[in-house]
Amino acid sequence: MHGEDALVEIILYLGAALLMVPLARRLGIGSVLGYLLAGVAVGPPLLGLVDDTERVLHIAEFGVVMLLFVIGLELQPRRLWVLRNAIFLQGGAQVLATTLVVGAGAAWFLDSLVAGLVVGFALSLSSTAFVLQTLAERRQLTSAPGRASFGILLFQDLAIIPALAILPLLAGESRDAGLVWWQPVLAVAAVLVGGRYGLRPLLRVIASTGIHELFTAATLLLVLGTALLMVEVGLSPGLGAFLAGVLVADSEFRHQLETDVEPFKGLLLGLFFMAVGMSVDMQLLASAPLLLLGLASGLVLVKVAVLWVLGRLTGSAGRDALSTALFLAQGGEFAFVLFGRPAARDLLDSVVIDTLTLAVILSMAATPLLFALDGWLRRRGEAVPEVPTEVPDDVEHEVVIAGFGRFGQIVGRLMSMTGYHFTAIDDDPADVEFVRRFGHSVYFGDPRRADVLRDAHVDRARLFVIAVDDVQKSIEIAEVMREAFPSTPILARVRNRNHAFHMRDLGVRYVVRDTLLSAVETGGEALRVLGMDDARVRRSTALFLEHDARTLEEQYALHHEGEDLVQSAREAAAELRRLFEADAGAGVSTGALASTPGELQEGQESVR
Repeated sequence: MHGEDALVEIILYLGAALLMVPLARRLGIGSVLGYLLAGVAVGPPLLGLVDDTERVLHIAEFGVVMLLFVIGLELQPRRLWVLRNAIFLQGGAQVLATTLVVGAGAAWFLDSLVAGLVVGFALSLSSTAFVLQTLAERRQLTSAPGRASFGILLFQDLAIIPALAILPLLAGESRDAGLVWWQPVLAVAAVLVGGRYGLRPLLRVIASTGIHELFTAATLLLVLGTALLMVEVGLSPGLGAFLAGVLVADSEFRHQLETDVEPFKGLLLGLFFMAVGMSVDMQLLASAPLLLLGLASGLVLVKVAVLWVLGRLTGSAGRDALSTALFLAQGGEFAFVLFGRPAARDLLDSVVIDTLTLAVILSMAATPLLFALDGWLRRRGEAVPEVPTEVPDDVEHEVVIAGFGRFGQIVGRLMSMTGYHFTAIDDDPADVEFVRRFGHSVYFGDPRRADVLRDAHVDRARLFVIAVDDVQKSIEIAEVMREAFPSTPILARVRNRNHAFHMRDLGVRYVVRDTLLSAVETGGEALRVLGMDDARVRRSTALFLEHDARTLEEQYALHHEGEDLVQSAREAAAELRRLFEADAGAGVSTGALASTPGELQEGQESVR
């Protein structure tokens, strides 16, 4: 393809997506179906502007790979253990039962037990891309049906590995491409060992350069490199990406890695859904619509029945079991992979493969409708909202601290000591690594990015603390917070009065000058050294802080009205002197509190 043709094709994809996806969201059918309709529009089914759908599908499959990497990032190894029932018990039982039920029917029609088993296994798989994307959009990944769905999908993705190895044997072939058994084992071991001992130090070195695009490049290299390694040894590319994600899921780089890969994942997943839409064979659909709709409907009904029964047998509530069944009732993208293998084409007629492929596509297109049906049934049944049995660590944290240097660490220590959980974000890998050794939840990332803040669940926090020492950076963080999370309260560390005024203009209600309290404490200690008793020191410092807060409010109002702040500072200094005299009692010398040129200069400095 020439460069100009590629550019035109990219513009077609983007234009179709921008037109159809917002329309689909407005109609309430979800973005996934919007991408699917966009693919139907620009591909062979309708306008025919793009005809090489197989090439597009191969490229877009990296969206599924990146999706599995992000899912791996969300799953620390201990959470995988929590999901062991859903992964191995429910997942294994679902694949086995669906393969036998669907395979028996297929074997009867095809008059071949082996061909029937291949068809049954291919149709037992559900769509990882469709289901996880829709669950994420609806924020149901942490619900009981969402966790069960993920566990079953993960088992299906793992089951494809031995299936691809066994398929050539079923077709009477020796083995694919001369691969031997130890090559896949060695590849998986390389990912596990390399990720465990070499990945984090490498990411720390890259992060220490401070070049953000270099970190993004490292993220893409990690995902694509592990995927390619798995492909070379005959395994699923998503498996390598998933393992890489799990290995760094509990590292300080988790949020930044997820943030960097998110745009690529979203675009490639959208392209994948569009490629599925392009693959619809309209001529075949027009020639046998009832047969294809019957196959797709039958597949959905069989999988709903099998999944519901298995859910009840494994201890799920009836309503949760039905939700899981509806989520996973469609066919999956790995059916395309199996049907596209030479061994599968030796076992199945090309017309059968084309018919089954289109039936899978139609069932995938029904996914948003199945989710909508689940929502309607829940509303009608007035179901009690799901409470996850395992709440992610970040959800528990009531305070998010941006910047975890010396200032932020003191705030975090005080929160922790008084029983409040916090999540900290910092872009200095050395500080992050040091603090994480003590068991605190600290992540590497740039808090000026809305996606990083979103990954840290700022929207669920009771308070967001800006503790960075750079004035411009703190202002930029506040601007992002105002736009992305306007309802989250913000407490900001500020350098001086002008900085405080700027923060107040951005809607930050609570500001603390980083030197104010330490300077007042130092002044109070100086008064003690000079002989003042503790009670008077406490009254004097409290009086100073009260007056300073009131003056700040008055000067903020003048700041908006364009009045002379220097004159305001002079008046504030004079008032402070009178307050000190009243507190000390009549006849007490005020010493350095007299109105002197130095005092006026101090008043002017306080405006800054």
